[in-house]
Amino acid sequence: MGFLVERAVIVGVHEQKDQHFEYAMEELKNLAKAIDVEVVGEVTQNMEKRNPSTYVGKGKMEEIQNFYEELDANLVIFNDELSPSQIRNLERELDCKVIDRTMLILDIFVRRARTSESRMQVELAQLQYMLPRLVGLRASLGRQGGGAGGGVQNKGAGETKLELDRRKIEDQISKLGRDLDHVKDQRETQRKQRKKSGIPVVSIVGYTNAGKSTIMNKLLLKMDVDNAKQVYEEDMLFATLDTSIRKVKLEDNKEFILTDTVGFVSKLPHHLVKAFRSTLEEARDADLLLHVVDVSNSEHGYMMEVTNDTLQAVGVENVATLNIYNKADLADVPYPVVSDDSVWISAREGKGLDELIELIKKKIFEQYSTCKLLIPFDRGDIVSYLNDKANVKSTEYEEDGTLMTVEMDISERAKIEEFIVSH
Repeated sequence: MGFLVERAVIVGVHEQKDQHFEYAMEELKNLAKAIDVEVVGEVTQNMEKRNPSTYVGKGKMEEIQNFYEELDANLVIFNDELSPSQIRNLERELDCKVIDRTMLILDIFVRRARTSESRMQVELAQLQYMLPRLVGLRASLGRQGGGAGGGVQNKGAGETKLELDRRKIEDQISKLGRDLDHVKDQRETQRKQRKKSGIPVVSIVGYTNAGKSTIMNKLLLKMDVDNAKQVYEEDMLFATLDTSIRKVKLEDNKEFILTDTVGFVSKLPHHLVKAFRSTLEEARDADLLLHVVDVSNSEHGYMMEVTNDTLQAVGVENVATLNIYNKADLADVPYPVVSDDSVWISAREGKGLDELIELIKKKIFEQYSTCKLLIPFDRGDIVSYLNDKANVKSTEYEEDGTLMTVEMDISERAKIEEFIVSH
């Protein structure tokens, strides 16, 4: 049996106030491509606001239908989240499979989820999306059901089945909620331990496909070759959904933790943001955010806005941020260039990474200071502790002990205060 290729017509309503409509349609195409759906046609309509019952105006329905038949499509994708009644009306009028932007994004997430946590998060978002759309069918099923009396004892078979489905979904939602709370507690514990260890956390955020995984991989290779376990990268939307956490040890013994997060996209479904909340909260406790931007995209300003709004929605505020304008090689702008808290780089070419590393170090190791210590010979434990934990600039042996010049985190100073001879 041949595999049915999905051929879609995409439909969007351009409301007057929407300045990013063309881009959203372009993105819808890419989202469809990400799950191997071939977009064969596009229908758009300018309206003051979307039609509450059929999304598009009545005249457009015919155009969509003709287009759909002419192009031998088997799917129509709408650029916004549709209400339960809109889906019902559209399916009835167009007599074909209808999906909206939210379903499309959820489908991509289902396919990309690798860890059990991200799978649970996506399933939860899917079920929460489906539930009201099941309930929305009650009216039409009720009409087929039991005659004028239509009381509880007189339900149509379809309606009883629906109630069972509904209960099943509600049970599954509560179960997933409990399981995710458990995972969230574990994550919270791990975060507290990381906080307690005093090792700074740097978190990579940004729009999907801006180059976050490429940057993470290149940084790991450059800074910590021995431990550079690579993360998955691919030139497509939402290539990675799972948070990667890597500990980086620099050559001067300074350490930090590098984490990345799921990419953002415009009109990211509300349920999905909620479901991924605990993953996105990784960024909330970071000491520094690296906001990766595809500077070669003409809409990159808007993408930054979407990322910032989504971060704010999950409570990520007042975290020091570096803006990393990636793909500068495709943008016809000079690079590598550093300006305040921004850096223009090309991760693909590996240009600008050294500048970026210097910026990161400057930001997260601000609280480091250099001091001179004289450590008695019988305190070899302190010497090995410093060799392991601090950046040792020089070591000399005097008759009273070991004289060391070290650069280290101020918070560690208390442990060695008694041996400090000068700052």
